[in-house]
Amino acid sequence: MQRWRGLEDIPQDWGRSVVTIGSYDGVHRGHQLIIEHAVNRARELGVPSVVVTFDPHPSEVVRPGSHPPLLAPHHRRAELMEALGVDAVLVLPFTTEFSKLSPADFVVKVLVDRLHAKAVVEGPNFRFGHKAAGTVDFLAEQGTLYDFEVEVVDLYVTGEAGGGQPFSSTLTRRLVAEGDVEGAREILGRPHRVEGVVVRGAQRGRELGFPTANVETLPHTAIPADGVYAGYLHAQGETMPAAISVGTNPQFDGTERTVEAYAIDRVGLDLYGLHVAVDFLAFVRGQATFDSLEQLLARMTQDVEQCREIIAADQRRQD
Repeated sequence: MQRWRGLEDIPQDWGRSVVTIGSYDGVHRGHQLIIEHAVNRARELGVPSVVVTFDPHPSEVVRPGSHPPLLAPHHRRAELMEALGVDAVLVLPFTTEFSKLSPADFVVKVLVDRLHAKAVVEGPNFRFGHKAAGTVDFLAEQGTLYDFEVEVVDLYVTGEAGGGQPFSSTLTRRLVAEGDVEGAREILGRPHRVEGVVVRGAQRGRELGFPTANVETLPHTAIPADGVYAGYLHAQGETMPAAISVGTNPQFDGTERTVEAYAIDRVGLDLYGLHVAVDFLAFVRGQATFDSLEQLLARMTQDVEQCREIIAADQRRQD
């Protein structure tokens, strides 16, 4: 899959293509419907499929300080899109100047002049251009002028997550913030993932017999509510069952919020300086303090056993 940053990265000899545009944060099951439709339509037409997305999130430029927590960084979104069969991902730097492009100018500069769109696939509420003035109806009108089709796909999937609300990135962020990582998994179609570099912490976990990877998460990451979770730690191409702690470590008067993952039954792991990923399967308990170190250790041992059982059950379902 080709990955481009900015219009100038698109090959000069790029031909016709099927395009879909959006933030696509999380590439959740609703997003997947649109992207898969674009991929299938591109194959029918015998042309490549292209996903156009933005960095930073448009809200940060239009309303500084309003950047939402991100469900997936751009490289992760690209991986997920590649798995869906996408041929190219174009990340457009979203600047103040870019935000002022009228919908008509956006169509010409991006879809017509550079991507030579043969078809554009979007959800029903897609908006684009200055002040989000462009609609799918306007896009269809432009398509008649510039010879591209516009196909609208209903991306709204519902399930148990969020009490039956339509799946969306906004709902997923809310569930993650509440610690409902199982609900988030239903929407995403996979566990919610947090990534970052392993840094040195206070090393109390090592002293207590539960050495953890202290993950310095990427900026704007959507981090689950404070507590203990069952999940997986991905490092150096290996997936390891893990007990994950999120919080400020109030037992030791901590103030900095951290994500720490204990690789269950693994001894001698040295992950310092490595980029790792942490998947959240299920919430085990909230953050707490204990009257003694012995009580803390007993509860940590219980937490690990609960995590072990949850992960084993998950692996049986996957098999």
